[in-house]
Order: sequence, then C-alpha cells, then structure tokens
Amino acid sequence: MFLKQHKTNKPSMKILVTGAVGFIGSHTAERLQSLGHQVVGIDNFSPYYSESLKKLNEKALLEKGITVIKKDLRDADLLQRLPQDVAYIFHFAAQPGISKTSTFEDYFTNNILATKNLIDYALQLPNLKMFANIGTSSIYGLEATFPESMAPKPASHYGVTKLAAEQLVLQKSREKKMKACSLRLYSVIGPRERPEKMYTKLIACAFNDQAFPLYKGSATHLRSFTYVGDIVDGIVSIIDKEHAVDGEIINLGTEVEHTTQEGIEAVESVIGKSIKIAHVEARAGDQLRTKANIDKAKKLLAYNPQTTLLDGVKKQVEWYKAHFLK
Repeated sequence: MFLKQHKTNKPSMKILVTGAVGFIGSHTAERLQSLGHQVVGIDNFSPYYSESLKKLNEKALLEKGITVIKKDLRDADLLQRLPQDVAYIFHFAAQPGISKTSTFEDYFTNNILATKNLIDYALQLPNLKMFANIGTSSIYGLEATFPESMAPKPASHYGVTKLAAEQLVLQKSREKKMKACSLRLYSVIGPRERPEKMYTKLIACAFNDQAFPLYKGSATHLRSFTYVGDIVDGIVSIIDKEHAVDGEIINLGTEVEHTTQEGIEAVESVIGKSIKIAHVEARAGDQLRTKANIDKAKKLLAYNPQTTLLDGVKKQVEWYKAHFLK
C-alpha cells in the first residue's frame, strides 16, 4: 500500500533521476511524474544484465512522458549534456550487488568516479534544492540492523564504494555547498527487480521448471524484504523537506524480517508449485541479516511501509507473467 500522494497546486519542478531505467529508479521516476513534476532520466544501459529489460522499463517511462537520456555519468561531457534547471537529483545509478563478473574497477568507476562527476554537475546548478543519494544497507556490513549513527563496516567492494559515494555527497552538505542526504535502502522487491535478484530468479525458476541456486547457509539469512512501492514512498517524501533532511542518512525499509526460506515459500504459495533447489557455494560478503531501523524515517518523513511480503510477491508474479510468459 502506498502513502496517499497526489498532485498539488505547487509549481512543477524539473527532477533528474539517474539509473532511471533500473528497478527502483524507474518506479521513482514514474511516481515523481505522477506527482506533477517534469522528470528527466539518465541511464547508461549497462550490460550488467539484459538490455531488453531496461528497454522494457524505458518504454514504460517514455509512454508516461518522461525523458530518458542515454548517457554514462563517467563521460567527460556530462555537464554539457544535462539540463541546468534541475531542482532535485535522485541518484540511483551504480554498479550493483555482489557479482563475480564485476571487477573492483567496475565498482570504483561506477560508484565513486561517476558520483563525483554528478556532484560537479550539481554544484553548478543555480536552483538545486536537494541532492538525494541512494545508498544501501550493505554499507553497514554483514549485519544491518542498526540506526544510522552506527559506524559502517562494509564487507564487499559494493558496500565500500557505496559508502565512499555517500560520503562524497554528504561532504558537500557539510561544506554548505549544497543540500544533500543519503537514503539507505533495504532488500527491495517487486516488479522490475533485476533478473539475478532473489525473487525474479525464484519466479523464473518456478515457471521454467528450473532449480533455484541457493547459496549454502543462506536459507536462514534474515532480510527486511521491502516492497518497491513502500520504498518509493520514502524516497519521494523528502521533497519540500530539504531543511529537515539536509546532511542526514536515513534508512528506508520494513521492520518486518523474513528468512530466505520464508521468501521461497511465499513464491511457492503464490504460484502454487514447489521450486527445485540447487545448493551452491556461499558468496563472500553476503549479508547475514538486515532489519531496517526506521525510527529516523518515521520522525523526519512520517514513513510507514505497509505492504506484506506475500502481497509484494503477488505483484511481482503478476508483473513477470505479464511480460515474460507467452
């Protein structure tokens, strides 16, 4: 269930969303557009996963009147290619997750250098109200159950470089050069989830009668599986609260925990069939537990995620069936 957010009589603002054809970025771009804002998306259509899924997301955005610029944040001419009348930046673009196919250079250039380039662009915008960095619970490390004041202990190249990107953004807030915040997201699920992520892969395995690769020991891992609509509620709620959230790190997710095994059973329940399991070697840096501490989000943003795991899985299965089953 989403917070009730409607168009207001306030003037429309131009908002830039990076990583706009990705999973959460595309949902956020759509929500911002539905609230009456003029949304410009930028994405480099990285080959990290199938470009066809990104094209599907892009099509949905274009149909809603959202501009999508195909551009890499690491490019030297970035400042010349992006609009100058932007009021808000929501920075999703990153090298995601934990993957053996991703090199340290991939994480370093996409998460640190690209963010530095985007900051340089943001600093010369005359009417920028807020730079919202999209962070991750991976910054906390193997256990992510803490308030934002806890010292981070990232356990992967992804977590380390996302922490560095976050600090580059917040540095400019501390220097009073721009208002900025960072939103640390927890285990987001729902329609458009990347194909290598747990729920999309589980659903695909169920429908294609394939074995789901379960990392050894991960069946008991605990996660704050949070529906993407609830995450977007929190993200867009920072608008017009820039004075309250400037310089802040804010966790967004659900306080409800589920094991990986419970997630598997939720998909089986919705689809109505058992999923075959193939046990594979554990991944280094994989989190053991995430439980979103959202006290600050409740206080600053009146944040209140409501979607249950089962309802979120139902929506994701419906999306998969609509786009990937003949």
